[in-house]
Amino acid sequence: MHNLDAVFEALAKPAFRRRFVLGVREGRYLRERGMETVIAQAHELIAKRLAPERPVNDGKQTPFRGHPVFIAQHATATCCRACLSKWHGIAPNKALDDAERQHVVDAIARWLNAQPLADLSKQENRQRELPF
Repeated sequence: MHNLDAVFEALAKPAFRRRFVLGVREGRYLRERGMETVIAQAHELIAKRLAPERPVNDGKQTPFRGHPVFIAQHATATCCRACLSKWHGIAPNKALDDAERQHVVDAIARWLNAQPLADLSKQENRQRELPF
């Protein structure tokens, strides 16, 4: 498993990973539910969707919107086993152990904590001001 500082440094380079930001809906969800709840949900989602030896629909199991954790997974390359292997050095084709699961959740939490939630509320207000 790679150090998260090194992983985040590497993830800052590709434009694909940098393009992910929380949408208005996901930002509102995070603000309303709170980081603690969303991180608890991240543990559950990772256990179901990513931790098994051969996850169902691996490579396609993580939606691109709908929950802050999903956006964070794509931004942090914790969305599928191939990305975990490439970016985090976590071997594919074996169930994730507790330390690997925690590593994934730590990456997600780190990314979520870095998101500018204040800016999301401004976006939401601008949308209400539109004449249509």
